Order: sequence, then structure tokens, then C-alpha cells
Amino acid sequence: MQVLTKRYPKNCLLTVMDRYSATVRNMEQVVMIPSLLRDVHLSGHGDDVQADSPDLYKYFIMLKAIHVDVDHGLLPREEWQAKVAENEADNEASEMEEAKEERISGEMDLEAQFHLHFSSLHHILTHLTLRAEEVTRKYQEITGQAM
Repeated sequence: MQVLTKRYPKNCLLTVMDRYSATVRNMEQVVMIPSLLRDVHLSGHGDDVQADSPDLYKYFIMLKAIHVDVDHGLLPREEWQAKVAENEADNEASEMEEAKEERISGEMDLEAQFHLHFSSLHHILTHLTLRAEEVTRKYQEITGQAM
């Protein structure tokens, strides 16, 4: 298991990013055969499987992709937009969303925007860290490595 080497305040974004990176690196080291995660779903409350939740294999792939961005930075804006465009079938919806975001960002001051995005990023990274831990735990259960 990866150990955090840097020390930042508990709720610091850098701490959350380091924790996420360490958890995903641990997940990658534990999950040797990712295909075993296909058709295995996260358990909801009371171990009920959520009907529309993606399988753990999709989580595994997503968590690794986000990990690259967290560790190496964002793609240049043009490359990122091209990647998004490849994955979007409905360009109209994205254009409406961009127009909405521009209108909202014009109405909010920079400090408010910063706090909104900072808290959102903090929440998302914390949530993704929990998902990476869950993928690792489930894989260990599947392979009989559970502690």
C-alpha cells in the first residue's frame, strides 16, 4: 500500500490529491487481472446493487485515467476539447452547457468561482478515492486476498 510522504493540512487540496494518487497506485498494484472486475457492481446501502451503476472494470479504467491527469496535469485545452468531442454524440447539449457556464461565470466573481470549484474538486477527489478503495477491496474479495 502506498504511504503519503508529504504532509499538508488535512483538508488541503494537495493532501486530497496525494491520497487519491496513492490509493489509485495501490489499486493498480493489487488489481493484476482487471477483467475479473467486469460485471461486478458496487454495493449500495445494505449490499443492494444499484441497477444503473457501472461495473468495477469501468471504475478501474476511469480512476486510472483521472490519475494520469492528477499526477501529470491537464491536457492542453485543444487536446482536451478534442477528447471530449470524440466522446460526445450530442454537440448541441454541450454547446448549451458551455453557454450556461459562461453566463454563470460572468455573474460570479473570481473568489466565488474559486471556492465553488475548489470545494467541488475536493469533494470529487474524496469520492473517487473511496471508489478506488472499493475497487481494490472487491478485487481482493474476488481473488481471495481479502484481509
